[in-house]
Amino acid sequence: MSRSRIVIVGAGFAGYRAARTLSRLSRGRADITLLNPTDYFLYLPLLPQVAAAVLEPRRTTVSLGGTLPHVKHVLGEADDIDLERRTVRYADPEGGRGELGYDRLVLSVGSVNKLLPIPGVARHAHGFRGIPEALYLRDHVTRQIELASAAEHPDTCQSRCTFVVVGAGYTGTEVAAQGKMFTDALVRDNPLREGIRPRWMLLDIAPRVLPEMDERLSRTADRVLRKRGVEVHTHTSVKEATSRGVLLDTGEHVDTRTLIWCVGVRPDPVVDGLDRPLDRGRLVVDEYLNVPGHPEVFACGDAAAVPDPNNPGSPAPMTAQHAWRQGKTAARNVAASLGHGTRAPYRHRDMGFTVDLGGARAAANPFGIPLSGPVAGALGRGYHLASMPGNRVRVAADWLLDAILPRQGVQLGLVRSGSVPLESASPELARVLGGPSDSTEDH
Repeated sequence: MSRSRIVIVGAGFAGYRAARTLSRLSRGRADITLLNPTDYFLYLPLLPQVAAAVLEPRRTTVSLGGTLPHVKHVLGEADDIDLERRTVRYADPEGGRGELGYDRLVLSVGSVNKLLPIPGVARHAHGFRGIPEALYLRDHVTRQIELASAAEHPDTCQSRCTFVVVGAGYTGTEVAAQGKMFTDALVRDNPLREGIRPRWMLLDIAPRVLPEMDERLSRTADRVLRKRGVEVHTHTSVKEATSRGVLLDTGEHVDTRTLIWCVGVRPDPVVDGLDRPLDRGRLVVDEYLNVPGHPEVFACGDAAAVPDPNNPGSPAPMTAQHAWRQGKTAARNVAASLGHGTRAPYRHRDMGFTVDLGGARAAANPFGIPLSGPVAGALGRGYHLASMPGNRVRVAADWLLDAILPRQGVQLGLVRSGSVPLESASPELARVLGGPSDSTEDH
């Protein structure tokens, strides 16, 4: 491979895998630059366990510098990509500007929270796409239970310990399941008024939880949730949100201080400015992950509409499994375009899914085999440990400690509500109040 400039934008599942594969294939004979707002790869499937105080936040991260040899990491966020000039312009965390030139470009910018035009949601709901959001939710839930414990009026107590999760997909289901266990543990140290218990509601307009997954998985998850005390409301959504509650489209008003938005994701808006064909907001690519008309540009992950060979005419779903595999395919095809190896179309085999429902409970269908209970729980955690590119020992240690010790119900106060707006295009970054985006900062 001749020495060429390769720029990878985004270090999610697709971008990290592309960088790691190219690092191995190039063997130092190419200049590989990874542009990402943070210095870590986030293992997103474990984020609900951060919010529920099972895992410490750094357990879900993998250092880019420590695991990607021969890859230069640039800390910044792409905001302008010029395909004709072959340049990527970006802003660094302190408001500075930079530009990267490339011979090959891999766009793996991922996704952000999907908003719906519902009054009050953008202001009062909290998303769940990054560590800042998980840390904020962990503090917020803890604070609500503590305030509920001290509340003098029963209505205030019940309102503070009522939690509404919108979206019964993979993330929302896990957040509700883990969250109910967390609040049940918190009230042991912060007893509530007699007759009041933490209330968790899981809403979705679909007819069942986990609507995009196997129906047997859905039934298992639904059964575990209801047995634990989570109220599952299908065919239901939010009509309006305020600081003191939510109005459901059924006409019911729920008094709550907590609205958790897990409706889904949309492609990172940076692809909108490329002036290239989009498929429902995702950049159109061919089966080799090439952007048509630009053989030097590859795209993968949530922001790319990669043709699904198992479902002709449709793009591959926006899942971590697909993004991880697409990153590897993109890297190999980049290398092939530079004379190293032969390019290949994207192919995949469905390995199934696992949903961690907290404790020893889980639902899984490895290779189509439905499993539940402790067996599924052990399989799910084993799968995550095998899939993580680092930090396995620390994650396993936290799981062991959680099994034998009570959870720490304390507020750290590191992330404030205004630091994690739902409409943010960078949910992995907390907005620093008084920082470059808000005012002039002293250096």
